[in-house]
Amino acid sequence: MLIKAKNLSIAYKNQFVIRDSSFSVNEGDFVFLTGISGSGKTTLIKSIYGELKPYGLLQIGPYDMSKISKSKLTKLRRHMGIVFQDYKLIPEWNILKNVMLPLFIKGFDKKEAEKKAIEILKKVKLSHKIDKFPRELSGGEQQRAAIARAIIHNPAIILADEPISGLDEYSASLVMELFIMANKMGIAVIIASHSLPTDFNIKYRHFHIEKGKVYELS
Repeated sequence: MLIKAKNLSIAYKNQFVIRDSSFSVNEGDFVFLTGISGSGKTTLIKSIYGELKPYGLLQIGPYDMSKISKSKLTKLRRHMGIVFQDYKLIPEWNILKNVMLPLFIKGFDKKEAEKKAIEILKKVKLSHKIDKFPRELSGGEQQRAAIARAIIHNPAIILADEPISGLDEYSASLVMELFIMANKMGIAVIIASHSLPTDFNIKYRHFHIEKGKVYELS
């Protein structure tokens, strides 16, 4: 089991957003997390990667997130890929270097990191933009670069917060294909979204947040 939550509550700005919820996510699962704006989707994602402290049990791998130390959190995050709503690409770095970042953190030498980054940028259809800077890319292209960065180090799990919000149909479709590709590599994927995508051809689990509770829907 990759994630285990039991009687989980999470507060944001001194207000409990998630209350007394229990669920689990297994290795290799593909999970959609839905709910209206303000329901707690982002709050739950932030708690999973350690930005918000949970109350109750939230266990990620071997780590209890309510007690995790800074050093262990740093170690845990090396096994995660995060795709933020605002991409969080480094504006002063070109796309190739942005995608190489997780490999630098893991200690790869520059030559090997560059080779892997070029390979993954081909897969996300950005090999022609490796020397461009984030401001020179469209929103869809920036999102694809962010996904490339999230999967390049073969994490155990990818967390994505509203990854197709505001994208055109082509970009949204391509982004979802990239998540499917990552999942087929054995990576668990959790996507926070307002609604489920249509015409989605992979087995997935559906968690829904309503009135502070996380439910699994069949």
